[in-house]
Amino acid sequence: MTTRPRFTERPRAPQDPRVRAGRALRAVIVTVLALLFLLPFYLVVRNGLATEQDITAPDWTFFPRDIQWSNLAEVFDDPNLPMARALLNSTLIAVSTTVGTVLLASLAGYGLARIPYRHANLVFYAILGTLMVPAAVTFVPSFVLVSSLGWISTLRGLIVPTLFSAFACFMFRQYFLGFPRELEDAARVDGLGYWRTYWRIVVPNSRPVFAAVGTIVFIGAWNAFLWPLVIGQDRESWTVQVALSTFTTAQNLNLHELFIAAAISIAPLVVVFVLLQRYIVAGVERSGIDD
Repeated sequence: MTTRPRFTERPRAPQDPRVRAGRALRAVIVTVLALLFLLPFYLVVRNGLATEQDITAPDWTFFPRDIQWSNLAEVFDDPNLPMARALLNSTLIAVSTTVGTVLLASLAGYGLARIPYRHANLVFYAILGTLMVPAAVTFVPSFVLVSSLGWISTLRGLIVPTLFSAFACFMFRQYFLGFPRELEDAARVDGLGYWRTYWRIVVPNSRPVFAAVGTIVFIGAWNAFLWPLVIGQDRESWTVQVALSTFTTAQNLNLHELFIAAAISIAPLVVVFVLLQRYIVAGVERSGIDD
């Protein structure tokens, strides 16, 4: 009868105190930075669920003594603030802008990266050149064009002029340059053209960059203020950001209503970021700047 050799675990070498100190220092720095990052969100939620007296009281409390959940209903019942309509408009604009921008920019990026064309690089550099043009330069011509089309105070005027993004096109083009050509070659062997290859092969295997660009575009469209302020001249076409700006111009500033409305406007962005954060990091990492 043979006995199996016993393997004893080797004792771990004592860790260098400098290494442990470095890890502890990094943990402390990350914790402090995280708390500083979360501080504005805490202030918005805390003041949004407080009374006017708690907000302006000289003695600060971590949370108000009596949490005012009724502030949520108050902000939607305010006749001077069409909050429900503003949320609906912002949702429609942000979702439509995100879908349209991702579709157009991905098609443009795929065409520049994969479809043979002698002037493809020239077109790409021309698109990049638009990033250097200040938005103030194109603002007035865009407004004149939208006004001439009769799109003032309409969702078309708020969405269509913002659909194409040079930055999104750049991100997609750089990502598709590193996309495995073997998958596309196999698709062409099966008789697929550029469009069906893009739709059936490229899109399902490029979820990280689609999520990353889509999240960036969604946040930008949700937070947009100047263009919706100028185009949305009717109360029915106000977005959340425009509705929030009415607090700063009101004669009587309602602080708790302002804070709870700000918290409501932030909530969709937090949800989108939490759900797609792993795709955002992966998409940005794989969208290099190599040519």
